[in-house]
Amino acid sequence: MDETLVGVFGIAALFVCLVARLPVGMALLVVGFGGIWVLDGQRAAIATMSSETYSSITGYSLSIIPLFVLMGNMAGAAGYSQRLYEAANAWIGRLRGGLASATILGCAAFAAVSGSSVATAVTIGKVALPQMKRFGYSDRLATGAVAAGGTLGILIPPSTGFVLYAILTEESIGKLFIAGILPGILLSLLFVLVILVITLLQPSEGPVGPATRLSEKAWATLRSLPLVGVILVSIGGIYLGVFTPVEAAGVGATLVTLLALGSGSVKPGQIPGILLETVTMTAMLYLIIIGAHVFGPFLALTHIPETLSLELKELGLGPYATLVMILIGYMILGMFFDGLAMLVVTIPVVFPIVSGLGFDPIWFGVICVIVIEMGLITPPVGINVFVVKGVAAGVPMGTIFRGVLPFWFAMAVCLLIMILVPEIALFLPERMK
Repeated sequence: MDETLVGVFGIAALFVCLVARLPVGMALLVVGFGGIWVLDGQRAAIATMSSETYSSITGYSLSIIPLFVLMGNMAGAAGYSQRLYEAANAWIGRLRGGLASATILGCAAFAAVSGSSVATAVTIGKVALPQMKRFGYSDRLATGAVAAGGTLGILIPPSTGFVLYAILTEESIGKLFIAGILPGILLSLLFVLVILVITLLQPSEGPVGPATRLSEKAWATLRSLPLVGVILVSIGGIYLGVFTPVEAAGVGATLVTLLALGSGSVKPGQIPGILLETVTMTAMLYLIIIGAHVFGPFLALTHIPETLSLELKELGLGPYATLVMILIGYMILGMFFDGLAMLVVTIPVVFPIVSGLGFDPIWFGVICVIVIEMGLITPPVGINVFVVKGVAAGVPMGTIFRGVLPFWFAMAVCLLIMILVPEIALFLPERMK
């Protein structure tokens, strides 16, 4: 059978597996193994699976995953997310729509320790949604702000999306982390701008919140400083060249654990549950990495990446028109598939094309993550929307999707700005120590 045809059938089979809700890593592993068997024989398939299973997850750099996952889980269990939200709320909650804006800022801050959009949405949502309901915020704005704010979890470092992208493309994890800082701040500000516009046009959507005294602002800020300090030490250490990303993850996880246990926010009896949650999440991510390393050689055997690259070059569209086509493809896929799955499946095909067009790989990594963020709140899948639905059980799904729509357009604006001004992503990485 023709190699390209086998590749097309393999990709179709992969999408069927994903639609059937087979775990992403297992779907990649099964399709990759089966495809290599068809094209290169049983012995090659077994050899690839056995060697890649070991080599893909034993690299020193991958230890960053369980360490940052542990840091996020420990911070969540210690209630630091509530402190971050309370600090933001103390300063801007008095403004119209202030509680929703505080939700965005709380998500941005917690994203700097969680690395996960789902964890960020759930953790901040549990704190912010009852408060917004209490002060008469519309369900549409409240749930939309939480769902959209949660997406910052995979853009602001540390980010599991950046880690997977770095592994698939062999780029620097540290540079990708630092590249996500300014775009993450930009997107957060755009989200706040959306809230200001909505509440200006429809004041009932986000009423004025309660006033807070200066002493209350100071106390709320002081309570948030331990976690803010950990963020500055770990991410700042990477930027200044004091730590490697793995060392920063280790320092961050250690500091958060010591703070949580030392302050009594986490009891010793909670440790086994936190560790089990960390191991479960790490195992899921490792399985995705193993599957990607088996699926990648299968794609290479089919020659689909090279064929697609040649076809696009023959169209003569030019670099930016080709990039727009790729991004539109990502947006369409984001309507149906999990973001990490989409990243793992498409990067082996898309990355050689983008590199051949002369685009910076670090910049493209940021672009990819922003497009994946858009998929997290795009119907009909929109994982973050379903997550928020779980927290706000009484709110109809349609209301949440309508609530995230303005934030989706803010993401599109951010994406356009990043394409027009790539220096936003590249400024800090180019100045790393």
